Amino acid sequence: MPETDANPPRVRLERLKSHVEELAQFGRNESDGALYRTAFSDADLEARRWLIGKLEALGLPAQMDGAGNVKALLKGSGDRPRLVVGSHTDTVPRGGALDGSLGVLSALECLQTLMDANWIPERDIELVAFSDEEGRFGGMFGSEAYCGKVTPERLEYYCEAEEQTLRQAMQQQGMDPEAALSVGQDPSQIAGYLELHIEQGPVLHHLGKQVGIVQAITGLFKWRVCLVGQSNHAGTTPMNLRQDALMGLAEFAFSVSRVLEEYGTEESRATIGRAQILPGAANTVPGFVEFTLDVRDPNPEILRELEQAFARSLRAICQRRSLGCEREQLSWIPPVSCDPEMVALLESSARKRGLQAHCMNSGAAHDAQIMANLTRIGMIFVPSKAGLSHDPGEYTEWSDIEAGANLLLEMILQMDARVA
Repeated sequence: MPETDANPPRVRLERLKSHVEELAQFGRNESDGALYRTAFSDADLEARRWLIGKLEALGLPAQMDGAGNVKALLKGSGDRPRLVVGSHTDTVPRGGALDGSLGVLSALECLQTLMDANWIPERDIELVAFSDEEGRFGGMFGSEAYCGKVTPERLEYYCEAEEQTLRQAMQQQGMDPEAALSVGQDPSQIAGYLELHIEQGPVLHHLGKQVGIVQAITGLFKWRVCLVGQSNHAGTTPMNLRQDALMGLAEFAFSVSRVLEEYGTEESRATIGRAQILPGAANTVPGFVEFTLDVRDPNPEILRELEQAFARSLRAICQRRSLGCEREQLSWIPPVSCDPEMVALLESSARKRGLQAHCMNSGAAHDAQIMANLTRIGMIFVPSKAGLSHDPGEYTEWSDIEAGANLLLEMILQMDARVA
């Protein structure tokens, strides 16, 4: 291409900024400024059609596959395995404009920058905007389908909050759910996957670094636990004769720190994020509690030890308090390591561009984690101000966004030049 190492191509920040602002209009609630662009909602499909329009305006044929993933290909001159670049555009309820979307739009900007320079890659470069990364229906559905991991049972996942299955949500948008079963890709035809994402944590902001180079992505397991005791009158039931399900939850919650200290590491996380107490009357001993437990660690052995330790703690508490217990594993996502060669290339490229970079692990799950089932992965973080994410107030300085997008661009060039 015309540019040399001394004068590398650079993204056009104003164009990228414009795309971020345009995409942020889909699903925006004017009362709180937040985005409600959950997977397979009307706003989600409108955003995907907008992205297809942007890609086709560049002359890149784009399509939405059977799982709702938007895909487009910049054709290369050779027949080497292709490089995949992307992220997701769906949001959590009351989300922000950058989570996921920034990765897709940065990939779009990189392709547009290279096309502006009349660059023809050696290998195909594929942009993918995966569907349902935020787990409205239980996981990272789009990337799971892309990797051939979706089963017919997966389509029946029931979202209690929405009171519908994944299959029903897709059918409501005129999609054929069965088509998601046949979008899996051939790993021999993929050279690697790159993803840019906001950090969703405070580390880079605290350190004053422009970019993060991800070395590993945490694994996690998620439980739904039901503790069953006996509802009874709050005034007539002696304390020593109670089967108080809430006290079982309270004791288990208190044990979380102890379990992490004994079996975890500084990278370990455990969260009881939701709880329901029944019958929920002020004068009644709670006879039923349902809650979730989310546990994360980047080391697979540590994660298994934590799972066993939490199970032992739960059993002991239930036995001591005469409580029944039902436990369902909602998800298990193993930790993954980023490809060492891609990490080294990112470090080298960051130094070459004079960027302040920090090597780190990801405490959040990402599509890259699923793509590691298919190919090697590399991941770039840009700072989240004060670590804020999944919130309309999430913010990244535009200068940091520019730095991250240019690093992504450099990596596309580097990966295209690799023989393998």
